[in-house]
Amino acid sequence: MHIGFIGLGRMGGHMSSRLIDAGHTLTVMDLNDAAVKALTDRGASRAATAREVADAAELVFASLPSPQVVRDTALGPDGVAHGGRIRTFVDLSTTGPQVAGQVAQGLSARGVASLDAPVSGGVKGARDGTLAVMVGGPKAAFEQIQDVLQVFGKIFYMGETPGSGQTMKLVNNLLSVCAIAITAEGMAMGARAGLDPKLMIDVLNVSTGRSSATQDKWPRSVLPRSFDYGFATALAFKDLRLCLEEAEAMGVPMVVGSSVRQFMSITNQLYGPESDFTCMARTAEALAAIDAD
Repeated sequence: MHIGFIGLGRMGGHMSSRLIDAGHTLTVMDLNDAAVKALTDRGASRAATAREVADAAELVFASLPSPQVVRDTALGPDGVAHGGRIRTFVDLSTTGPQVAGQVAQGLSARGVASLDAPVSGGVKGARDGTLAVMVGGPKAAFEQIQDVLQVFGKIFYMGETPGSGQTMKLVNNLLSVCAIAITAEGMAMGARAGLDPKLMIDVLNVSTGRSSATQDKWPRSVLPRSFDYGFATALAFKDLRLCLEEAEAMGVPMVVGSSVRQFMSITNQLYGPESDFTCMARTAEALAAIDAD
């Protein structure tokens, strides 16, 4: 297929590259010249605007950093809604169900199907094609592109309602960040008592305290002190904020989530928005007056 791809960042760059590996022809768009060149060197064509991408391809993917950027890319004056060829728009970003619904409504008026398909699995999953892809939107449109989506990883169709995939992604990220936060506090307590951090993780991973944080994030990014798991603190903070806002609108209390949002806010202030979200471990250490670095 001839496919459009907008947003060639840490996730989008790898996903678009996998589409080329699978034999598809790409038209790509990003503000980062180096990211674009990495794809055009492999045969992709460059477009200057989202509208130009949608003029070139019937299927257009987007992997973008914020809800407002996604909304503008889809519905703005130079957005995909005004493209002459597009028939299906797939948003791989995390925007929340409200924006997914707005985009779906706006594109539907132009005869374009919209699927929200946020992903989980980090940069490694994007590179290796092992992402979890959570899809919401018209089933007919989903079935037409299901084979293409499988290039990215394992597909979960969450339902016809626009934003179904987004809701699932926000729940996932809430649990993921909460696991990091509580693990960070527990590990800080153990370190203060003189326990060996690696041995603690070994014990936790064969005990009831294990989680994605102990099984993956600590061995890969915290114990080596690299803090390079591949998800920026600012993006994790944004996803947590979206989750709590959606929960509040639904009347669902988020007692633990609200506390973790504050934890993430402190991490964002201490280590900066471009830091890795595993720096939450450093926040717990700082609060406990532990010099682990």
